[in-house]
Amino acid sequence: MRQLLMFNRVSADGYFASNDGQLDWVVPDDAIDRAGASRMHEVDTMLFGRRTYDAFESFWPTAVNDALTSADPHTAGRHSSALRAMGEWINATPKLVFSNTRKAVSWQNSQLFSELDPRKIQAMKEQPGKGIIIFGSGSLVSQLTEHGLIDEYQFVVGPLFLGGGKSLINGLTQRVKLELVEAKPYPSGNLMLRYARR
Repeated sequence: MRQLLMFNRVSADGYFASNDGQLDWVVPDDAIDRAGASRMHEVDTMLFGRRTYDAFESFWPTAVNDALTSADPHTAGRHSSALRAMGEWINATPKLVFSNTRKAVSWQNSQLFSELDPRKIQAMKEQPGKGIIIFGSGSLVSQLTEHGLIDEYQFVVGPLFLGGGKSLINGLTQRVKLELVEAKPYPSGNLMLRYARR
C-alpha cells in the first residue's frame, strides 16, 4: 500500500499561511532542506489544490536555471544546492491538480481533475508505486483527512506567531487522533513533527 503524506510548514500558533496567503514568514533552515532532498526518492506523485499549484507553477519551473543552486521560494536572496535538487524533482514528478476553476494545466507532468474523488485516491494508494505527497493545499488536506486517506502528517513548526492566518485543516465532522512518530528540533528554532493517523 502506498503511503499518502502531507508536508506543511506552520507557525507556532498553528497557521500554514498568513491571511493574504504569503509564506514569507517561514524560518529558513538548511538542515531541513537537506533532509527533504534526501527523502525525495521515496515519493513519486504529488497532489495539489489550485492555490498551491499556482504558487509552485509560478516559481519552480524557472528556479532551476542556475547550474548549481536554486532560490528559496520563501526567503529572497537565499539559494542552496538542496533546493535545486528539490526543484528538479518537483518539475519531473507527476502532479495531480484538483480544481473546479482551472480549465487547463501546462506545467510538465501535470494532470487536472475537476473534483476530488476519495475512491480514486484510495485506488491510487493500492496501486504499485512509491509514496504520494501533498504540499500546502489546505482544502485538499481537509478533504483527504475527512476521508481517512492521509497516513502521515509532517509539520515544520516555525518559531514565531503570526497572530492570524489560514488554518490548514477545516470542516472536519469528527476528531482525528494522531500518534507522534518523531519530534526533531533544529538550531534554527524550527521543530519537525511527524504524526501517523491512529
